[in-house]
Amino acid sequence: MQVLAFKTSHLPNLIEDVLNMEAINIYCDESTHLLADNMPFLVLGGISCPQSKTREIAKRLFEIKEKHQMDHDFEIKWTKVSRGKLEFYKDLVDYFFDDDDLGFRVVVAPKDNLQHEKFNQTHDDWYYKMMFYLIKGLLKPAAPTSIYLDKKDTHGGAKIRKLHDAIADSYHDFDKKIIRKVQIVESHHVIQLQLADLLLGAVNYTNRQNYMSEARLDLIKRIKERSGYTLTKSTLPSEEKFNVFVWRPQPR
Repeated sequence: MQVLAFKTSHLPNLIEDVLNMEAINIYCDESTHLLADNMPFLVLGGISCPQSKTREIAKRLFEIKEKHQMDHDFEIKWTKVSRGKLEFYKDLVDYFFDDDDLGFRVVVAPKDNLQHEKFNQTHDDWYYKMMFYLIKGLLKPAAPTSIYLDKKDTHGGAKIRKLHDAIADSYHDFDKKIIRKVQIVESHHVIQLQLADLLLGAVNYTNRQNYMSEARLDLIKRIKERSGYTLTKSTLPSEEKFNVFVWRPQPR
């Protein structure tokens, strides 16, 4: 994984910046990540917010559930978008765009022409490289960061430790004072992860262009209107609210 250039003479200033910066949380989810799932794209998405705002954000999301008479334990998911729940999901989308504390980034990566053998990697290795690209674009300089990833399988612990090391090393954060935590969690316990699932699911559906649900198309239309983007092309890297990165493999 690529390591960012960094001048060691800046370390004292960096430590001081870390002490002064507000901590952030990043919640990451994935869609159609398996090689044999017959889906054209791996799509990874992450919600970021100030750590101090996490409870307030969760409270607002649960209030939207209550408004639409959803059970407290109802899990927000792209696959559950339907005509009967459309207004509920539109309210969730509007809340995301109206709350200045929330940001989203998504990586769309085609799964053809990956050439794993050429790059001496497994499909899981490639998956975590794409996750690195996702998270790197959500980090804020010197902000203490905790990263939560949706549980992918029962063997992710070692991979997560490697990912944590790679992200921390890219910032010369060898003591992990900036990248404080990379932890696997289950989405039904973390409502911010559920919001990430909803937004990345919409991006995945848009890129696949295999449209069958009018309700999902209506929700995608709302996201396009609120974001100002097509969801199929990369945004500027500096876009903070709704950042899209369409990764392309190297040509043969």
